[in-house]
Amino acid sequence: MQPHYYKFWRELIKPKGFEVEKESLTTRYGKFNIRPLERGFGVTLGNSLRRVLLSSMMGSAVSAVKFEGVLHEFSTIPDVLEDVTDIILNLKEVRFRQFDPEQKTLRISKVGPGKVTAADIQLIEGIEILNPDQHIATLGKDARFEAELIISFGRGYVEAEGRGKDLPVGYIAVDALHSPIRRVNYVVNAARVAQRTDYDALTLEVWTDGSLKPEEAVALGSK
Repeated sequence: MQPHYYKFWRELIKPKGFEVEKESLTTRYGKFNIRPLERGFGVTLGNSLRRVLLSSMMGSAVSAVKFEGVLHEFSTIPDVLEDVTDIILNLKEVRFRQFDPEQKTLRISKVGPGKVTAADIQLIEGIEILNPDQHIATLGKDARFEAELIISFGRGYVEAEGRGKDLPVGYIAVDALHSPIRRVNYVVNAARVAQRTDYDALTLEVWTDGSLKPEEAVALGSK
């Protein structure tokens, strides 16, 4: 490296690290401050972190489902208020924490009358449900609800299209949102170093589904 380039890099202002606002930190929300940064670096770093967090974090999601007596997503289940399309949409909202990357098969078996929620999913070792109150279906008095769910561990958003041919007979592929990151926001403000006020201060806010803590997400996204 040429001497003048080396001198330039040595003189760059470097941030002190990620400062966590502990008073607002929860298992699903975190606010982080990164400062000081050279002018213009705040937007560059904020945008890069946002893109990485939203697209590259790993998580679990329903990727396929099978209902007893149902051949396709446009069917209905006798004495169940919701049609299959609506039930699938509700299942996509169920959030899981998975302790290994292996594909899992979970089951639901319930008779009416009553409501089916995520708490009715029969769990196995290595997985837990983060929102057990999530509504799935409403059963009439003569309804019998039998379903099998394939839970996959992956990255980002995986469309159902094209995956059906790889599934066992009777399963319906589901658009799977694996990302545990629900939202990322960043703001860049001015920061002061000695007498200069033209540095950047980056504030990053991260919302997750609870399967990954915000501080863990930021640590992984920064690598």
